[in-house]
Amino acid sequence: MEPIDPYDFFRLKDSLTDDERQVQETVARFVDDRVLPVIDEAFESHRFPQDLIPEIASLGLLGCNYEGYDCAGLNNVCYGLVCQELERGDSGLRSFVSVQGSLVMYPIYAMGTEEQKQRWLPAMARGEKIGCFGLTEPDGGSDPGTMKTHAKRDGGDWLISGAKMWITNGCIADVAVVWAETDEGVRGFLVEKDMPGYTTREIKRKMSLRASITSELFLDNVRVPDANRLPGAEGLGAPLSCLTQARYGICWGVIGAAIACYQEALDYSKVRVLFGKPISHTQTVQRRLSDMSRRITLGQMMALQLGRLKDDKKMHHTQVSMAKWNNCRTAMDVARDARDLLGASGICVECCPIRHMLNLESVITYEGTETIHELIVGRELTGHAAF
Repeated sequence: MEPIDPYDFFRLKDSLTDDERQVQETVARFVDDRVLPVIDEAFESHRFPQDLIPEIASLGLLGCNYEGYDCAGLNNVCYGLVCQELERGDSGLRSFVSVQGSLVMYPIYAMGTEEQKQRWLPAMARGEKIGCFGLTEPDGGSDPGTMKTHAKRDGGDWLISGAKMWITNGCIADVAVVWAETDEGVRGFLVEKDMPGYTTREIKRKMSLRASITSELFLDNVRVPDANRLPGAEGLGAPLSCLTQARYGICWGVIGAAIACYQEALDYSKVRVLFGKPISHTQTVQRRLSDMSRRITLGQMMALQLGRLKDDKKMHHTQVSMAKWNNCRTAMDVARDARDLLGASGICVECCPIRHMLNLESVITYEGTETIHELIVGRELTGHAAF
């Protein structure tokens, strides 16, 4: 009988197709060879490794689970594996791909005109155009229904005013999917970077997602032609459906962060000698490592089943909420325990748990806090909203 793989305790790779395994292995090599050698410095210097975008695009990772428009046409399990491997490198890298594919390309793909799709999707798949998603506002947070950004008709155009906050990719984006309140309800618009009245500002001094660009967006009577309105993006359900797509990727991605932390803790435990023996020989450390493995395995199984449901078009958004809630909490707990097992070394940027731990403080918060996802599941179970 083959020995157990400490990173795949239940042999979940055996249930992947050949294509799915090949995608995972390809992205894993990219992360090992190109991301890990630079990500510590990028995090420490508050810099997004933008030079990796062409390589990410050349691998077909941008909008990889869409058909046509120069997209790779992979299934959703493949996309999940992409997210897992990228976040094993850093949450900032997975966030970039997630925003580009799930929050910008998806609404254009699902809600846009054919002209909009032809103009933006191939260029975004090739990494030639970058997008961002403008929903969250300074006073909005978990309640997007209080949106203050507004758009009003002016002839054949729209005039949009307002502000958006905590926007990934904002300062490098060529186009922003901006959500605004109108006399007809919430609508989605494609706001281009060179439109007068549209400006961005990078948010600095972050202790989390430092290898990611986070921005504010300001719109001062930005004139947007009606041709830039997404015709299928009507009502608050439209941006929330985009968040479901992005949350799906997060469910996989955070498990990658947990695996990175667990691997470093496991390796360290075998060489760190205290009281005359490696700490891996002690009951306490073995119990803690076993618990990490258990949590990661359960998270992997939940993500994989979610992916199969999504590919079968049976996925429900509350299942995504449960998976994001569970897997983000799993990753947070594993990262913190790994940091502790590393002792004093665990606070150094050369060791990945502290970086992942700090990043996960953002990931567990954005696109629905843990509490919000608990309440989404609770509403589904009881039939009553308690927000």
